[in-house]
Amino acid sequence: MTQEDELLATILVELKRGTITLAVLSQLTSPQYGYSLLQLLEEKHAGIEAGTLYPLLRRLEKQGLLISEWDTTETRPRKYYQMSLMGKRIYTQLKVEWEIVVEHMAQFL
Repeated sequence: MTQEDELLATILVELKRGTITLAVLSQLTSPQYGYSLLQLLEEKHAGIEAGTLYPLLRRLEKQGLLISEWDTTETRPRKYYQMSLMGKRIYTQLKVEWEIVVEHMAQFL
């Protein structure tokens, strides 16, 4: 990998880091467990790794943006996540801010 490739990769990671929370919240309008959420994000080419997603889910839950519930009815227990009321409000605000950023960036690009 050339120095230019490495620099581009670093900048892309920084760019994506700011959008991951919005992408994850957008998929939690209904309850999802970690792996199903990972698959949804992968289908939409979000490029989020499991090692990034699971700590993010725990952080968002700790911040009060998500609530979780264990489903133990199947052979393998699964922890389902969904947005809390505060999470829904924050998500709505983030969408508005995202649209403003996109509009401003379109003017630059």
